[in-house]
Amino acid sequence: MAVKEFPAGTQLIQSEQNQTGLHVIAKGSVCASYPGGTFYLKKGDVIGVCEIFFGSHFITYETEEPTGIASYPCTAAQLSLLMSKSVDLANMIVSSLFRQFREIYDQYELMRFDCENIYHFLMDRYEEYKSFCVKHGFTPRALPDMEDLTPLTLEEDLEGWLDGYYEQMTLLVTQKSSKFHKPDFLAGVVLKADLDIHRIISICRVFYDYKAEIASLLMNENHLDFFDLYASLLYKIGANDTDSTTVSAAISTIMIQLEDLPSIDREMYQKRADEYRTRLENLGERSDEESTASMDEVADIEHSMETILSYAEVDVETAAAFRESVDKFAKMTDKNASDDAARKLRMTITKQFYVIYEKAFVKSLKDTASIPKVVRMFFNFGYIDENLAGLENASYLYSIIDKIPSDPKRKVYTAYEWFTAIYKGEKVPSRNEFDSDFPTFLREQKMTGNITAEDEARMLNDPLEQVLFEIRNMFPTVNKITFGRVLSFCPIFSEHNVLKELDGTLVSAEKVEESFQKIRDIDFSAYYRDVIYTNPDIGIGKETVGVEVLPDIILMPNVGTRGIAWQEIEGRKRTTPARMMVSIFQLEDLTNILVRLTGDFRWEMCKRVQGARWNDISEASLTSEYFDYIQFYRKNHELSADAKDKIKLNMKKAKNSYKEMFIMDYEAWILYEGAGSPRLNKVSRNIIFTYCPFSKAIRTKLMANPLYKETMGRYDIKLSQKLHHYDNVFQKLKNTGTPIPQELQMQRDYLCK
Repeated sequence: MAVKEFPAGTQLIQSEQNQTGLHVIAKGSVCASYPGGTFYLKKGDVIGVCEIFFGSHFITYETEEPTGIASYPCTAAQLSLLMSKSVDLANMIVSSLFRQFREIYDQYELMRFDCENIYHFLMDRYEEYKSFCVKHGFTPRALPDMEDLTPLTLEEDLEGWLDGYYEQMTLLVTQKSSKFHKPDFLAGVVLKADLDIHRIISICRVFYDYKAEIASLLMNENHLDFFDLYASLLYKIGANDTDSTTVSAAISTIMIQLEDLPSIDREMYQKRADEYRTRLENLGERSDEESTASMDEVADIEHSMETILSYAEVDVETAAAFRESVDKFAKMTDKNASDDAARKLRMTITKQFYVIYEKAFVKSLKDTASIPKVVRMFFNFGYIDENLAGLENASYLYSIIDKIPSDPKRKVYTAYEWFTAIYKGEKVPSRNEFDSDFPTFLREQKMTGNITAEDEARMLNDPLEQVLFEIRNMFPTVNKITFGRVLSFCPIFSEHNVLKELDGTLVSAEKVEESFQKIRDIDFSAYYRDVIYTNPDIGIGKETVGVEVLPDIILMPNVGTRGIAWQEIEGRKRTTPARMMVSIFQLEDLTNILVRLTGDFRWEMCKRVQGARWNDISEASLTSEYFDYIQFYRKNHELSADAKDKIKLNMKKAKNSYKEMFIMDYEAWILYEGAGSPRLNKVSRNIIFTYCPFSKAIRTKLMANPLYKETMGRYDIKLSQKLHHYDNVFQKLKNTGTPIPQELQMQRDYLCK
């Protein structure tokens, strides 16, 4: 067999590529990699022997140095025949197989050990951090994803005897005796080993994802990580404190862990490490004048809670109970504690908070000109007390309350602006958590006997009743969800939740517009709705045109990490804006959050349009095709074994939710595929491209990529047909001297995107 030469750094085979045969390394070396593992093949090793049973690769192979490869076309069905032709080749195949099995199995054991160790490392560091905070009188900060962190568990693990079994098989099959050198037997050995190797690599992928999750807790781009917890603690206690050496040593151990984690972005790590060292050198240089100035700024916000309670005009008992609850909360060393007493206290405060909020809001409707600043801080930030907030944070909130960068005209509202818009009749109340709108809610109340028919008629058009419905239903639920850590949620603005500088996390109308524009530059049709245009006077019977309707964004009064697509339309009219809520101080990347919400919107809007047939594959739609793809992925011959394993793993992450699975794929579509970095399998890619096509600029860039060629070809044909139709319509109108309607011209321009 002829040997083909490849230079160093050549990618011989990409994961998920179809298997065409076996490839013997005649000289040089090859790096074999998969999620969570890497091993090296040398002269005499066989590329593809671990995967021949599956017909597609789940390992990527790249030359480490100039390498010679001899290829043997072969499928699983032809393996026995190939081995019968050459005993030497058969021995080479089996020997290489067992060596690769050993490499992969050893990495499995190492990764399992690493996953157990790094989990305990993280939990130990967190307890240590909290202890330091308590010792120095600081409130420990809680990371958003810590609530969900659990030790690694596997649905299916390897049998305990597997390692010993392959040790003995290696001895038996590789001995010089010809007793076991039967082609059919050896082919069976290979195919059985392939199944086990695939299982091991699938488990390694779970290990890899778990380590990546841990890694993001240690360090991430948003600074919501352990590195920042410890670094901030060191900055607070000062370089000369007796504990500074211990804290500094803990930071060093975190950095050592980070250096060993392959999922960490090296550039980000280096940048964060350099920032830390620079900050450490300058520690203690902050002037006393800055502190004095800050104190002067907050002079007007002393006794904030009393100002708020007085303004709300709550009764004496309610005010006293709230003061007591807030005082207990302020004295808690760990405000995120999960014990029963802590949870009950947070729940009590939450109930009291919304009672006070409602009373204060109702009063403000009659007193719009003289609302104290601290009350407006309460409405828009959840602010209650200057000490709980921290004087520096309170000062900042006070400084921006007159210039919050929201803008209802640009569809970005603070919570207070939103409630006011409902009261004024500019917006209708949102659906509640049971998906009932305000009229439906009143009907249900009448049917259960809670209100009379007269009450229903009166309340239906009462602006106060409408806004109270919003405050009592949407507000508490959404405020908790957007905060992100639902188990430790408390609506009061507290310093321990401020994990980043507030000015960098404040959401503005400009930031929202910028993020949506990034999404629309990729998925241009994301917020277009189909409507029917007719104009019989000029011969236009019925044309479907797209109308873009961007969502309303409501900023919840918290420092949070999540967003929620609360509803896709107002009432029943499809051309009304969706409602999406995010935290006014957003700790996570705003664009990433809005990408996720856009995916959610696309799914729900399709369900709305399709109605009861949203998952009926006989009526093609985004939801029906995607539902069918996930439901029957195990039987889909277009998917490789590796792709099927990924779907299984991702469905577990999505908690078996088809919508969540789609949103995960949509995020990959916008954030990676749109940048030319493939993340999806062929089937998912084709479905999403069909219903969420890339803009013309993106399509042009990806035209040369074979992964998109077939799908783009089909799309371009359909697009040409639509444009041809409009060209014919336009020509007929021109022939009769009729001006082209703006709606049709806009539709053609939209299609050209």
